[in-house]
Amino acid sequence: MAGEKGVDVRTAGGVALRKPSTFQQYKTLLRKDLEQEFRTKEMLTSMGIYALLVLIVYGAALGQTAQALDVLQVAGGLLWALIVFTSLLGLNRSFGHEKEQGCLEGILLVPLDRSVVFLAKATSNLLFLLAVEVISVPLFYFFFLTSVSPSESFGLIVAPLFVGTVGMAGIGTLLSTITVNTRGKDVMLAVLFVPLIFPLLYACASATTAVVVGSDGYLDVFFQSLVLAGGYDVIMLLLGWVLYDFVISA
Repeated sequence: MAGEKGVDVRTAGGVALRKPSTFQQYKTLLRKDLEQEFRTKEMLTSMGIYALLVLIVYGAALGQTAQALDVLQVAGGLLWALIVFTSLLGLNRSFGHEKEQGCLEGILLVPLDRSVVFLAKATSNLLFLLAVEVISVPLFYFFFLTSVSPSESFGLIVAPLFVGTVGMAGIGTLLSTITVNTRGKDVMLAVLFVPLIFPLLYACASATTAVVVGSDGYLDVFFQSLVLAGGYDVIMLLLGWVLYDFVISA
């Protein structure tokens, strides 16, 4: 039966059960993901080590480039390639624990709003990706940009980094749910993930390059790219929110 103020109240064995609010569901699921990762540190450790290895490879490749302008012009693309591949590694483990421990079936049996599951998982993935970027982006700057003097507007790089990471977390959460029960899920996720984020990746890389190089009219390019990236984020997150009930139940 329905309780007061729109809160569902059901009975089981004569005991009244009150359905948690949407925010309580979200908070509980998010806390579960965070506590699990802080206990195992599996995702953060693997992404951090991978990012460091990629930076070493970049160092070997860019060490042959003598022109500072060449380094500045490719810095945006290299940084986003690092973020994308590091994100793939973490997103592959997004539902790994739930699948291995049989928790995914339990989540489906609980009367939770499926869209809340999407929002909580996307938020946890976003926090993990941002945590890795907090370490990898300063290292990228220290290794490759301190000697070539990026523009004074370099601090604006925070905006495309955040917008791009939000989109990748949302898209990656949806796709990792689709591929969790497939064979070769690692390859399948990459095959689906890269084409879907390409418009977002292109816009964010353009905005990043604009503020790193700081050439004439860079602010126009920066804001146009940022608007395109933000619009793509909104569209994909809304699609994920609407379709998640069908995706996770399939």
